[in-house]
Amino acid sequence: MKITELRLRKLFSAKTKADSTGSQYSTAVASKAEKRVGIIGQHLTAPLEGFPAKAPQVQARTRPPITTHVLDVSRGSPAAGIEVRLEMWKSSQPRPSFGETDIGGWVLEGCSTTDRDGRSGQLMSIVDALSPGVYRISFNTGKYNPGGFFPYVSIVFEIKDTQKFEHFHVPLLLSPFSFSTYRGS
Repeated sequence: MKITELRLRKLFSAKTKADSTGSQYSTAVASKAEKRVGIIGQHLTAPLEGFPAKAPQVQARTRPPITTHVLDVSRGSPAAGIEVRLEMWKSSQPRPSFGETDIGGWVLEGCSTTDRDGRSGQLMSIVDALSPGVYRISFNTGKYNPGGFFPYVSIVFEIKDTQKFEHFHVPLLLSPFSFSTYRGS
């Protein structure tokens, strides 16, 4: 989709340049652009042959829906050998609450150790639809960096029902005295 967007933007900018200069070359470029836009429009609006009135299918996953990796920003390299755990909140309480004891609510989904590229192995099964809920990825940073400030790092995030077909990549950027994370792609 991004490539198509960039190509369309380029085609429309060529048309704008042609209109402003009025040269014969620019007019030819604009004419080509209009033909291409017409062809693209036909492809986008064409019905799916052999699939009348069917909703688009969700493609099967080729990797687990939750993945992670660790980068050691103090060394400028991947962090190998860090133990990683993925847990999901499953309790009578709908979600863990900040500041309250959450003993017994977390259920282990899987564990792994980061490889030489800082990537963890498979933390959960490959499933088409992810169970909505609250998840926690924990990293044994104290074992990796014994002189560091953090004995371990836990990242808690929520997956909503509308996101169950998405992929969640939750990386950890680590140094002995700080860490950061984000939702990757």
